[in-house]
Order: sequence, then structure tokens, then C-alpha cells
Amino acid sequence: MDVAEQLKVYWKQQFPNLDITTVPLLVAVSGGIDSVVLTDVLHKAGALFVMAHCNFQLRGEESERDEQFVHELAAGYNKELLVQRFDTKQYAEQNKLSVQEAARELRYNWFQALVNDNSITIPGWKGRAWIATAHHANDSIETLLINFFRGTGIGGLHGILPLQGNIIRPLLFATREQVKQYAQQHALRWVEDSSNASDKYVRNHFRLNLIPGLQQVFPNVEQNLLQNIERFRDAELLYKQAVQLHTRKLLEYKGDEVHIPVYKLLQLQPLTALVWEICKPYGFSVAQTPEIIKLLHADNGSYTSSATHRVIRNRNWLIIAPRNTEQPGHILITSAAEKIIFAGGTLQFGVLPNSEAAISTQPQVACLNAAAVQFPLLLRPWRQGDYFYPLGMPKKKKISRFLIDQKLSATDKEKVWVLESNQRIVWVVGRRIDDRFKVTQGTRSVISITLR
Repeated sequence: MDVAEQLKVYWKQQFPNLDITTVPLLVAVSGGIDSVVLTDVLHKAGALFVMAHCNFQLRGEESERDEQFVHELAAGYNKELLVQRFDTKQYAEQNKLSVQEAARELRYNWFQALVNDNSITIPGWKGRAWIATAHHANDSIETLLINFFRGTGIGGLHGILPLQGNIIRPLLFATREQVKQYAQQHALRWVEDSSNASDKYVRNHFRLNLIPGLQQVFPNVEQNLLQNIERFRDAELLYKQAVQLHTRKLLEYKGDEVHIPVYKLLQLQPLTALVWEICKPYGFSVAQTPEIIKLLHADNGSYTSSATHRVIRNRNWLIIAPRNTEQPGHILITSAAEKIIFAGGTLQFGVLPNSEAAISTQPQVACLNAAAVQFPLLLRPWRQGDYFYPLGMPKKKKISRFLIDQKLSATDKEKVWVLESNQRIVWVVGRRIDDRFKVTQGTRSVISITLR
């Protein structure tokens, strides 16, 4: 049974809900042997597809040659061809990516945009297309080994998946040698990418050096690794089920924060694997897992950070919270007739004679002696070193100490703002006014500020 016949069998096994003759496909075609074979076997299977080619403009005349070849290939199969040219080096520099990462990102972003574009029409086209790539069994083996040595955990050991989102890989059953034999037997033409002969890229190094070396010791290494990939996929399913069972019982979601009870987490095994799986979606690396586990025995307020989040020890809890990536601004308030909208809510001002003012004791309302308040006022986030005289207290107190007494979590502390008059704090917004600005019997007019 050759590759074309095997593809039909593999398709029914892996994609039972997709009819190969009716499902619309966007086939990624570089012009290399793998994508040429995929195009040929899909055509013979009666598949409905258009072709897409990326010109990354990285290899000069060779890139132009590849694009021209794919034009001729598409014409030979009487298929529509979509071509996109990229300034890959510029994109890599702007986004601080390697050239290979940039090319991958550009390629898949474009493919996804195409399948969501309703302007693509061919006879028989129905619904959203699926993206088909020419990855084969050896690509999956290389991915397994690369992920293993990178330390990606069990999730990296399943190799390349046959179906991932709306991306399908119909050739994963075939080895590189089978693909080559099919192309030669059917007199197919293809173009060679000269960069494939260089081992300066990680994948090429594995393909050209590591795997041939392993074959000298273990002649059946490729087949053994393909069998292991199947076992790893089954093991990963069981692993994910166990992780989900624990996290459903353990995690509490409060707004954009995740709260984890320290005592319950300490009772679970394997602790390292569970902590890694919990924190991985929030940008933490596997190397940070020991740091996060240390927080289970750390002082209140201790934390460790990823690019987007922090894990904070807050009393009996670990809290995963987004980092404040931008420093909140300072807002100048020029008069008491203003309505101020800021990150913490809305401040509504009002001025009344003392005889008419209803003095509120609610922390969301500040009733101030207008004579003591000097405009403009400054609304800003509190900072270390700030102090005020809490209402009813004759001595000053650091706001950091005041917030501890208020039993605020580390993330709640970051959301606290203060209102300042002539470099003196008038109000810890929504918490307590300063005693120096309180309303007394001698107060003639009252500034009322309500936080909503």
C-alpha cells in the first residue's frame, strides 16, 4: 500500500468526522518534497483544496525560484494559489524573535486569516476551511526529542498532533523515506531548500547529526520513538485528567485572580507537577516552580513574578494575580466642582454649608473641612513612605501599616489611592480621612467626596 492509499486509511482513523472529498482545505505548500507529495495524494483522494505559499524573502533568488515553482505546481493541478510575501527579518527584529520563530508566526497568522476570510470561494466550498500541513513522522520524532531536551514536560512528548485546533496533518503516518520513495515512484518534481543542509538550526542538527548517531546504536530508533509517541499521548490524557480533578477542587477564581489554599496544596502529591500545571498558563517557566513552592513556607507578602503575573503569599493563600505593567497616572483636581474618573472608580465632589451637610461616617464618603483643603488636589496611588493622621488618632501612621491593619491582600494594597492637598494626605480613598481635615463645630463649609 503506497502513501496515497495509506493516507485514506489514516484520514478515516484520525479525522472520522471530516469527509476528505467535501471538507475545504487550505494546503500549505513550500515547494519542498513533503508539501509536493501532500498535494499529490490529496488531489488523488479527490480532496477539495486551495494552495497557500509563503515567500519569506530569506534566501534571495532561491525564494523567488520556490514561489515560481509553486505557481507552476498549482497550475498543473488546476488549483487556486494564494501567495504572501513577508519581510521576515524586519518582523523578527521588531518582535525580538529568531528568524525561524518569526517565519512560523507569520505563516500561521496568515493561514488563520485566510481560513476566516469569506472571500475565498471555489466550487463546492462550504463553511470554514481547515489548514493542512505536510508534517510527517520524522518531523514528529524530531519535535519529541527537541522538547525532551528542552525540558517541556509530558506535554511536549506527544510529538506533533494529527489534529490541533483547525490544523490537520494528514501525512504524520509516513516516514521521510516513505515520502521520498513515493515522490520518486510517481516522478514528482520538487525544489530543495539549501538551508536544510545546514545544521546551525536546532531541528536540522537533530535530523542530520543526532538521530543518525542514535541509529548506529539503536537501528530501530525511529520506529521505537514513534511507538513511544503513541504511549506518551495516552499517558498525557491520564495526566491531564488527574490535574483537572485536583484543580477543580483546589482553585478559587475571584475576578482576574486565582486563590489557592496553602494548606490544601501542601497535602497534594506530586506537588511539583501540580504547581507547574497550575502556574504554567500564567507565563511561569518550569525553572520557577521551586521558587513558587518556597512561597508555601514564606512570609506574608512574598512573591515571584512572570512577565504577566505574580504568585503572592497572602496569609493562608497563594494568589496568582496580573502584574500592573503600567504605573497608574497622577490626576490633578483643580476645583470641587469636578467629577473624576480614575482606575479605582469615580469621585463625585460636592460643597455645602456645614449647617446643611449630612456628615457621613461611611469610608466611601469623605467629609472635609473646606477651609483646610487647598486646591489643586493630587489623586495618586499610595507609595512606600506615605503617612497620614487617621481620623480620631493624634499620631501619624504609615499607610503601609494602616493597610496591614485593614487586612488587605497584597494585590488589594496595590489598588489603593490617596488624595493629597499641599503635600499632605487628605484621604486614603475609600478607607479613612486624615484627622487634620475633619469637620468640626467651627467648620463653615464642607467638601463631600463620594467614591463609586
